[in-house]
Amino acid sequence: MLIAKQAISQAYSKLNDVVILDTAGRLHIDEELMQELKNVKANVKPHEILLVVDSMTGQDAVNVATTFNEQLGIDGVVLTKLDGDTRGGAALSVKKVTGRPIKFAATGEKLSDIEVFHPERMASRILGMGDVLSIIEKAEEAFDEEEAIKLEEKLRKDKFDLDDYLKQLRQMKKMGSFSSILKMIPGMNQLKDVKIDDSEFVKIEAIICSMTTEEKRNPKLLNGSRRQRIARGSGTTVQEINKFMSSFEMTQKMMRKMKDTKSAKNMLRGMNLNDLKKFR
Repeated sequence: MLIAKQAISQAYSKLNDVVILDTAGRLHIDEELMQELKNVKANVKPHEILLVVDSMTGQDAVNVATTFNEQLGIDGVVLTKLDGDTRGGAALSVKKVTGRPIKFAATGEKLSDIEVFHPERMASRILGMGDVLSIIEKAEEAFDEEEAIKLEEKLRKDKFDLDDYLKQLRQMKKMGSFSSILKMIPGMNQLKDVKIDDSEFVKIEAIICSMTTEEKRNPKLLNGSRRQRIARGSGTTVQEINKFMSSFEMTQKMMRKMKDTKSAKNMLRGMNLNDLKKFR
């Protein structure tokens, strides 16, 4: 309680607009700890009390939410760990027993992974229908429209190189983990055997960054000795480099086949999301 009061006092002195008091987590209901929270509430008088609930705990989340609401009077709920195997079914139960809205949902550990909660999107996830609108919003934040236009031009001229590949990879990473994005795609939840290891993309980034500018622009220069040097510099093996380069060559071939088609043109322009916005 003393720490909380000092934090508020410090905030006033710094002219801060918002103060978040983050209390220690409770894995179970403890009367002594609950009394501590009551004391904090009585002395600090917070404008809003949000209960953070682990979406993977199932019925325990419901029990905790019920007790906290009865003894503290919560104003809303933050649902975490939605990037795990759970679909977020606990959201329905927590909302039902507390009568309080779920205000935010977290799909990771970074601040950028905290999103405003949308009931209809959560319903789609629970039903295994994906969450296309969230993917669109994440892409709007991650992808640069000018870069997308430049990329389209490069693909038309068949000049897509490893530097471009790296830029696209880094933009994709801004959207969150690949496994969490995959779960938002309709129907992908049914593919139980599909496992996405995000560490593989870290390796790819290290491999490309260990290349010279000339090698990135012209991968045909990558002979045996160059690949050995890149493997040492990236902490990978020559076999892993060979595997990645085979994948990159397949990507180039696919883009060559579809670059002149109408569908490919629309797909590339869709990277700035003007076409996708009509689904809102």
